[in-house]
Amino acid sequence: MDADDLLPLSALQHHLFCPRQCALIHVERQWQENRLTAEGRLLHESVDAGGRAMRGAVRTVRSMPLRSHRLGLAGVADVVELHGVERRPFPVEYKRGRPKAHRADEVQLCAQAFCLEEMFGTAIAEGALFYGETRRRVAVALDATLRDLTERTAAAVREMVRTGTTPPPVYEARKCQSCSMLDLCRPRRLSHPPAVALWLTRQLNEPDDDEAADTRPP
Repeated sequence: MDADDLLPLSALQHHLFCPRQCALIHVERQWQENRLTAEGRLLHESVDAGGRAMRGAVRTVRSMPLRSHRLGLAGVADVVELHGVERRPFPVEYKRGRPKAHRADEVQLCAQAFCLEEMFGTAIAEGALFYGETRRRVAVALDATLRDLTERTAAAVREMVRTGTTPPPVYEARKCQSCSMLDLCRPRRLSHPPAVALWLTRQLNEPDDDEAADTRPP
């Protein structure tokens, strides 16, 4: 697969959060920032300056380019720790908020691990998510369930981009109000037709007087 055909690793997180958001960004090439995305961008800028550091038997590499031709993905890891003399890769992804109920962050981390496994030729059993709001690391086991979810999500994103499909909106108040794409998506308006459209639909579906007369009992 050519480098130009590789999809961003972040697309998997977008798709699990909301398939329509993923399509607006990666199919329609739209983007809009809000306070939450700006805070996330600033957090990543603080760790994405690049460079290496050594602490004991752990070498820390920031902003490591990643790619997986098997999954058709590419991106940049916030931090990859190389442990021991074998330099075993351990990915660490930085997030602005706190741990979430869904698995979007874990899938993005697992996708990074797939890339590192392909690049280093070694298995990776674990990674970590660092959340800026709690200032804590959360260890993530890269088990069979998470790996399967990650592969299925990557396949779904590739198919979405290949077909150029943008799913219709589904309004979920808590999720939609935090999304930077809210004004571009317009989930309230598009998922609930306005009164005029409903009235017009009823008028088109109702029989006219002649048709009504024909259906009346003798």
